[in-house]
Amino acid sequence: MVEIRPFPGIHYDEEKIGSMEKVITQPYDKIPPELQDKYYGKSEYNFCRLILPKEEERYKAAAERLNNWLKENVLVPDKKPCIYVYYQEFEVLGKRYTRKGFISAVKLYPFEEGVVLPHEQTHKGPKIDRLNMLSATEKNLEPGFMLYSDPEQKTIEIFDEISKNEPEFEVEDEYGVKSQVWRIESLSDIKKIQEVLKDQQVVIADGHHRYETAVTYRDETRGKTDWAEDSAFNFRMTYMVPVEDPGLVVLPGHRLLLEHKLTEEHLNDMEEYFDVSDVENSDEFLTKNKDTTAFVVYDGGRNIGLRLKDRSSIEKFLPDDYSEDYKSLDVVVLRDVIFEGIMKTGKLDIDETISYERWAEDAVNKVKTGNATAAFLVNATRPEQVLRAAKNGERMPEKSTDFYPKVNSGFVMMDIGKKQKLV
Repeated sequence: MVEIRPFPGIHYDEEKIGSMEKVITQPYDKIPPELQDKYYGKSEYNFCRLILPKEEERYKAAAERLNNWLKENVLVPDKKPCIYVYYQEFEVLGKRYTRKGFISAVKLYPFEEGVVLPHEQTHKGPKIDRLNMLSATEKNLEPGFMLYSDPEQKTIEIFDEISKNEPEFEVEDEYGVKSQVWRIESLSDIKKIQEVLKDQQVVIADGHHRYETAVTYRDETRGKTDWAEDSAFNFRMTYMVPVEDPGLVVLPGHRLLLEHKLTEEHLNDMEEYFDVSDVENSDEFLTKNKDTTAFVVYDGGRNIGLRLKDRSSIEKFLPDDYSEDYKSLDVVVLRDVIFEGIMKTGKLDIDETISYERWAEDAVNKVKTGNATAAFLVNATRPEQVLRAAKNGERMPEKSTDFYPKVNSGFVMMDIGKKQKLV
C-alpha cells in the first residue's frame, strides 16, 4: 500500500562548513530562543538559519539563504537517488540504545485513504507556519517520522550490513545523541526495502503537522501546474523505523493540571475503581505496574499511587465506540475516567488548564513551585499500542507519545520543486 522512493538528497559540503557539528540542529519546534542564539553563534551556515530564521520575514529569508547556499555549493545534491540509513545512539534512564531506520521519499496519502495513519490530534497554527515555509523554499527541510512493521528484520539486516562501512556523516549533538548516516545506492537493496513496505499501512510517530502540510501543499501545487505521479511534491521526506526495533524508545508524557485541584473527595471517589495508596518511590510503583493501568499523583504534599482494580468497572466512563485497544490505554483512562469522569474537569486545553512534562522530576517541581496544582505521572505508551490504535482509526490524546530522541535536522533535505521527478 505505501510507496517509498529513493531521492537525490541535498546535504552540506563539509569542506565548506568545516564540521557538521557546527550546523546540525534539533527540529524547528524544539528550538527555544536560547538554543536558537546558540545555533546562530556556531556557524553562519547553521541549519537553524533555514528552519527557524530570526528575520521578521522568515520565510523569505529562509528561501533566499537556501538559494545562496546552493549557488555557493555549501549545499550540494547527491548525483544518484539514495535511501539514507540513519542510526542514533543515545542513553536514557540509565540504558544505552541504538535506533535504526532509514530516510526515503514516502508517497503522500490523505488520512482518509488509510495508508498513512495519524495517532494524535493536530492544531491549525503549526500547519500554517510550515505551509508558508514549504511554499517559500520548495524543499522538505526536515524529515517526518513514521513506523512500519518488519518482524523478520529484513530491512535491519540491510542497514546493519551498510553500517559496517564508514558513515557519510557522524555527529554528536548537544544532548549526547550520536547520529550516523550512510547512503544506499544499490537498486537491489532499495528494492528489498520497498518490498517489505509495499503492502503495509504506516503510522506517523512524529511530525503530524508537517505531514498534513505536505498533503495540503501537494493539492495546491497540483492545481497550479502539470504534474505526474512521480512529481517530487507528491512525496514527503520521511524517517522510517520498524516498530519492532529495540531502540525505538517512547518516553511518558506526564500530565500537569494547572487549575483544577485534587481533593480528598476525588480520592474517595477513585477508591471505587482504583487501589489508592501512599507511595514512597514513584518510579518503582510505575515500573511494578507497567503491565496494568496505574498512575502516581503528586499534589504538593505526597505521592499517591492509583492502580486500576477492574477494567469492567470503568466501562461507564468510556464511549461505546472505543475499541478495546483504545480503552486499555493509560492516557485514555486518565483523561476519560479520572479527569473528566471523577474530577469533572471538562475538556482540558493545553497550556491553559493542562501541560505536559517528559521527566517526572520536572513535573513534580512544577507543583512544588506553584506552577501546577497536581502532577499525574504515567507509564510510557508502547510502540505497538500506538500502531494498534492508529490502525483502528483512533487518535490518542495529546502528548500520548514522546519518541526519544528527536530526529536531528540538517543531514539531508529533499527538493520538491515543480520540475523535480523521482525514479
